Amino acid sequence: MARGKMEGDPTESRPPVDLLETTRMCGAELKNLPEGVQRVAAELQRRGHPHLPQMLDDAARTAQQAADALGILVGQVAKSIIFRRKSDDAAVLVVTSGDRRVDEKKVEAHVGGKIGRADAEFVKSRTGFSIGGVSPVAHATPPVTLIDQDLLRFDVVWAAAGHPHGVFPLHPTDLQRLTGAPVVDVVQAPVADASAPQAAA
Repeated sequence: MARGKMEGDPTESRPPVDLLETTRMCGAELKNLPEGVQRVAAELQRRGHPHLPQMLDDAARTAQQAADALGILVGQVAKSIIFRRKSDDAAVLVVTSGDRRVDEKKVEAHVGGKIGRADAEFVKSRTGFSIGGVSPVAHATPPVTLIDQDLLRFDVVWAAAGHPHGVFPLHPTDLQRLTGAPVVDVVQAPVADASAPQAAA
């Protein structure tokens, strides 16, 4: 069975996302996009990523909202969650699958110290993005970044592009190439009756 498709997948009845159309549309309208999206688009172009951001009609501040708007599985949303490393106040970015919850103890083991939740002011000052639109790339200050290994279940995932309405597609291995971050185990073991997923930063 191909990654990204599961038996009884509710997205199978929906039209597939046309990635080439996404690139063409956004390339033509790049100058009209919000500043954060322009910054992400410029970084993606600089790094040779073939797909530019697209703007959704409605905000996608959570993984579920993004999945609904794109007609994909929640797990295919690469949500960005920002933490604050307490020892040096560094930003820690965890890019995780939308249907998973971050295990903070596992993150601490990987980043070498205690972490705490980041408030909106910290997120904005360190990333240059507002909560709900944090991209995995083009941060104002490079964060310590970890990538959830569970994203590798899929052939294509979608990440925020610097604005609550902005998203872009990529293969999970592109995340590693674009960020230089390790792919590691940073999530809690999934359970069938898990509570509501964490909102993306």
